[in-house]
Amino acid sequence: MNPLAEIELDLAYAGPDPLGEDRWVELLSSWLAQLQAELPSPLKADAYSLGLQFCDDAAIAELNGQWRQQPKPTDVLSFAAQEDAPEPLEGMPIELGDIVISIPTAERQAPEHGHSLQQELLFLASHGLLHLLGWDHPDEASLAAMLSRQDALVQGAAAH
Repeated sequence: MNPLAEIELDLAYAGPDPLGEDRWVELLSSWLAQLQAELPSPLKADAYSLGLQFCDDAAIAELNGQWRQQPKPTDVLSFAAQEDAPEPLEGMPIELGDIVISIPTAERQAPEHGHSLQQELLFLASHGLLHLLGWDHPDEASLAAMLSRQDALVQGAAAH
């Protein structure tokens, strides 16, 4: 597949957030296109499907408790579909999973990181997307590589 090819994205969006659904479709499609060369063959595709939900601290704390046994708010959770997914059907988008972001946590973190709320949301969404694509950060070196990749995606988004 051509890494500069346009990526089709079926986004299940639940806002509201400052960017809105259309901008997220544009951003996530662009990020998926940029990442094509780095993806393992089973994840390279022209079409993807994923969920992006924005919520409050109570909702994300409930999910965090249910899935990670940490019943407290967090900034972003990723629920990857590809860990146990069957082979995608020909012509069907690859289901990546879901990203859930807490707006109140992002609002608190943005000034701590020296960014606007929009920049923080971009950073969190890029982090969630990389997790859906198999990236992880079990150690400092992996975390540094992942954060560097996120920074590149977010900087590219700012240029558009």
